[in-house]
Amino acid sequence: MSEDPDGIRVVDVPERERFELRDGEHLIGLASYVVVPAGAPDGEERIVFFHTEVAEAREGQGLAGRLAAAALDTAVATGRVVVPVCPYITAYLKRHPEHAGHVSAPTPADLRAVDEAARRAGATGD
Repeated sequence: MSEDPDGIRVVDVPERERFELRDGEHLIGLASYVVVPAGAPDGEERIVFFHTEVAEAREGQGLAGRLAAAALDTAVATGRVVVPVCPYITAYLKRHPEHAGHVSAPTPADLRAVDEAARRAGATGD
């Protein structure tokens, strides 16, 4: 978990396959992901980021960047290969090359996992 002095924190919620950006008890953003187990082309566990959003009322405050930074730092710290499919995460990584050594292009297996995760999220109303 990452928390700033303003009380905004980023929490990994693996059972919901997302990092949540919270202001107190209020969900104000999320970065959805799916984990592709080891055995992928590089033999390492992969975390595929496929959707990032921040509440419209909170846009323009740099919160999406804080969310992305915390999510990527956590992914790298856990030894996962980062696979950006989400346009925001892709753009963030281009502006922050410090994660470049941990990034991989999506494979067909990654994209299938994203499709399955998106279907699960749609089925549960997430």
